[in-house]
Amino acid sequence: MTDIFSARHLLDHLVSFPTVSSDTNLPLIYFVRDYFEQHGIDSLVIPNEDGTKAGLVAQVGPNVAGGVALSGHSDVVPVEGQDWSTDPWSVVEKGGRLYGRGTCDMKGFVALAIAALVKAKSMNLQRPIQFALSRDEEVGLLGAPDVAQGLLENFAKVAAVVVGEPTEMQVVTGHKSCDDVQFHVRGHEVHSSRLHEGVSAVMCAARFVEWVRQQNIESQARTPSATAALYDPPFTTLHVGMINGGTAHNITAKDCYFSIDLRCVGDERTEDWLKKIQHQVDIIEGEMQRVHPDTFFNFQVMRGPAVVPEIDGQAETLARRLTGDNGSHTVAYGTDGGHFQKQGFSVVICGPGNIAQAHQPDEFIELSEFEAGAQMLERLLESLQTA
Repeated sequence: MTDIFSARHLLDHLVSFPTVSSDTNLPLIYFVRDYFEQHGIDSLVIPNEDGTKAGLVAQVGPNVAGGVALSGHSDVVPVEGQDWSTDPWSVVEKGGRLYGRGTCDMKGFVALAIAALVKAKSMNLQRPIQFALSRDEEVGLLGAPDVAQGLLENFAKVAAVVVGEPTEMQVVTGHKSCDDVQFHVRGHEVHSSRLHEGVSAVMCAARFVEWVRQQNIESQARTPSATAALYDPPFTTLHVGMINGGTAHNITAKDCYFSIDLRCVGDERTEDWLKKIQHQVDIIEGEMQRVHPDTFFNFQVMRGPAVVPEIDGQAETLARRLTGDNGSHTVAYGTDGGHFQKQGFSVVICGPGNIAQAHQPDEFIELSEFEAGAQMLERLLESLQTA
C-alpha cells in the first residue's frame, strides 16, 4: 500500500532538500512528481532552459473551470554566514515552533498544498484543485511565468490563485512591484597617481548609489498618497545591497557591478522610475566618456510585477470566506502572484507564517500557523465538492 505522508512529514522531506537558488531544485521536484504519481496524480515538470532546474504543475478533480490553484516556490535563500543553532536542512520542533530553512518561506505551505492534493484524490470534487510549484522565486520570480503558463496550457482555468506566502493567514490583496535593476559600470584603468587620466568604475557607481540614497530621503519626506498609505513603508524604495568592483587600491577600477532592489507603491510605475534612473545614468556616463570613450554605465531589469488589488476579485472573496479575515492588507515584499495576475488570474496572497522569520537564521514557523494553514485548505477542499 502506498504511504500517505502527513503535511508535517512532507515538510521534513522538503526541508531536507537544500534548494538554495544557486543550486538545482530537481531532487525536490522529482520527489513531488513521484509522490503524486504514487497516488495517481498526474503532474507536469517544466524545466528551465538548461535543464538544471524546473517547476511543476498538477491537478486533481474534473478539468472544468472554476477551481482553485495553490501557488508556492521551491527555492530558499542561503544559510552561509548565518548563525544557526539547529541544522537548517532538518526540521527541529521545539517550543511550539518548527525550525529549518524554508519552514516559513515557504515550504510549510508547499507541504500543506501537497497533502491537500493527495487528500483531494479520494474526494468527490466538483471543481478542481491545482498546484503550481515554481523555481527561482528568490532571485527574481524567474519561474513564475512558466508555471502560470503551464496551468493555462494544461488545465481548465481556475477562478482563483492562492499564493501561500507567509501572511499569518491574513488576506493580502496587493503588494509592491519587486524589480531587480542590475548595473555594470566600465571604467578605464590607470595608476591612481594619474587619477585624472582614468575613470574609476567604483567611484562612478558610488556617485549613483548616493543618488539612490537621496531618492529614498525625498520619497520618505513626501506626504503619501491614499494608495501609497496602504503599504508599509508608504513610499517606493530603492536599495543597493551588494557592490563589487576594482582590482587594487592603487588602480582606478575597470569594472563595478551592483544592483538596485526597486519596490514601487501601487500608484507609481516602474517605467517612470526607470526613466529617472536612465537620466541619472546618462549624466554620469557622459562625464565618464569625456575622459575615455570606451567607458560605459549599463543596466538591465528583471521585472517582478506587483499584485494589484482587484475590484470584486474572486480570489479575495474566496480567501475571506475560508479565513474569516475581513481586514485590508498589503505588503512590501514581492511574490509570484504578480506573474499570475498578468496572465489573467484572480490572485490573493494568504499563507501561514510571519514574513519576519523569512531569510533569518533559525527560521521557523509557529505550529499554530502551520495548523491554521491546514484548516484553511481543509475548508477549501470542502468547498470544491460543490459545483
